[in-house]
Amino acid sequence: MSYATQKLAEEKVFKDPVHRYVHVRDQVIWDLINSREVQRLRRIKQLGTSYLVFHGAEHSRFNHSLGVYEIVRRISDDIFHGRPEWDESERLVVLCAALLHDLGHGPFSHSFEKVFALDHEAFTRKILLGDTEVNGILSKVSTGFPEKVAEVIAKTYSNKQVVSLISSQIDADRMDYLQRDAYYTGVSYGHFDMERILRVMRPLDDQVVIKSSGMHAVEDYIMSRYQMYWQVYFHPVARSAEVILRKILQRAKELHGLGYKFAQPPTHFLSFFDRSFTLKEYLALDEGVLMTYFQLWMTERDPILADLCDRFVNRRLFQYVDFDPGKDYKKLGELAQLFHSAGIDPEYYLIDDSTSDLPYDFYRPGEEEERLPIHLLMPNGDIKELSRLSQIVDAISGKRRTDYKLYFPAELLIDGKKKAIKQQILEMLREGGV
Repeated sequence: MSYATQKLAEEKVFKDPVHRYVHVRDQVIWDLINSREVQRLRRIKQLGTSYLVFHGAEHSRFNHSLGVYEIVRRISDDIFHGRPEWDESERLVVLCAALLHDLGHGPFSHSFEKVFALDHEAFTRKILLGDTEVNGILSKVSTGFPEKVAEVIAKTYSNKQVVSLISSQIDADRMDYLQRDAYYTGVSYGHFDMERILRVMRPLDDQVVIKSSGMHAVEDYIMSRYQMYWQVYFHPVARSAEVILRKILQRAKELHGLGYKFAQPPTHFLSFFDRSFTLKEYLALDEGVLMTYFQLWMTERDPILADLCDRFVNRRLFQYVDFDPGKDYKKLGELAQLFHSAGIDPEYYLIDDSTSDLPYDFYRPGEEEERLPIHLLMPNGDIKELSRLSQIVDAISGKRRTDYKLYFPAELLIDGKKKAIKQQILEMLREGGV
């Protein structure tokens, strides 16, 4: 028996709050789960700083990865199995891609990526193809197998059905994180009838389609996603924590460049500051490492770095007001000058932040971020794009919503010196959002 088809002597199961159980029979999958690179995901939160708002959101990218794997396993082994339109030989590559799709995430991933201009998907591919335990396991399957898995994650794999199961507008990744994040945050928005959606999924030509009888379940899924983004993922308080986190890393980077002598040198970050880091150094970082530095830096001589770290560790977050960059851009410049006059550095204490989401879109050739639509399979065999039949989806199709906030430390504007200037700042901030 080849390694690719080798089964465990006894099925392994993980108890899971979303899917009840995650089932593992393949030796390859079991070996991947136990690799260093996958185990590292236990030390990276799925929702970054959201735990500072939703105290239950302590779940990791590890249990999300298992969840995506389980959904794809069910689709491959139960829903698609035996259908002529599904190539059974793709089973292992799609299971591996599902399990490993988030492998390249760094600590507090999106904030970390912004500061150091990184791309977690690019690092996922580097881990798959580099000198790693994961690469060694995948290489045992066959020559070129790591490249196949990397192509699925890069969305360049020849079999588009496989790609769409991992990355599309209705994929296993989204179906898991919506339910999982809803469960751990305690909100009701992310729940939808996944069982129904799985039952009406069908492989067809180069895509995965949904039987038209399942349209209402898909509508529910899309609205759940919409609500989760605005109620959880883009929560303004969680964004306040992200702003502070980014500014901590920015400040440490700036101080290093100025030759500042740290009481606790940023050893783990030095190669990131000059972009000379290796894959091994990237994998050595997790949220435990960052939090250790933040706690140590709370006593640094630099008042900005010490204050920002104390704010993040002890949840002393920035306040915020609505901000319209079109109307308020000049006022932002005026505020920055007033902050300077008040002795508060606006680079670190007056930050504008925006979030944006497009809940559903259909294919628009040539546009940035083209999105393959969700197609419905009609009883007569015709294919219809979802928004053409669903009034609910049509109402939000192609409509990007953006939210702007201005973050600042309110308590620094209340007490202390230069009260007249600080009062002027507060009055500007209270004028209907800036």
